[in-house]
Amino acid sequence: MALVKALFQCSGNSSHVFKDFCCRTLNTWRWYRRVIGKAEYLPKGENPRFIVTSLPESQYDAKVLYEQIYCARGDMENRIKEQQLMLFAARTSTSKMRSNQIRLYFSSIAYILLQTLRQLCLTGTEMARAQCDTIRLKILIIVAKVKITVRKVWISLATGYPYKELWDTILYRLAGIPVQG
Repeated sequence: MALVKALFQCSGNSSHVFKDFCCRTLNTWRWYRRVIGKAEYLPKGENPRFIVTSLPESQYDAKVLYEQIYCARGDMENRIKEQQLMLFAARTSTSKMRSNQIRLYFSSIAYILLQTLRQLCLTGTEMARAQCDTIRLKILIIVAKVKITVRKVWISLATGYPYKELWDTILYRLAGIPVQG
């Protein structure tokens, strides 16, 4: 931690160092296990992290194992939790299997649509890495006046809507997507 703190103080940027070591507990582990430590120093302060693995050091470097496998798995679990909690995939409360299956389909389709919106329209914006709930509450659930004429659809947002510029960016990017038919 002293090394990463010194690196942080010199550069002003967050810094981290990985270390591989073996250890065992006095009571619960019968043999030594591979532990990967991540010493990280952020503007908020120290952020030490540890993972225990059975994957051999010869096969996986500590940094690669932590960043590309461990963090990727955690990110995948976060995406599953995001769909279950924020898009109501876990809400299968009816007694009929078909009803629950339809709810799960709708939740899955909603997740795919939000992921597509993220990739195609929100790249490079403040919402590029926003969770589904944030996108749903700040961008999709808004009060607007919709006027449909023969040739156009007019969407009038409230003058106080704080994400109007982002909405304009989304609409501009959506209009540029070619329609396949």
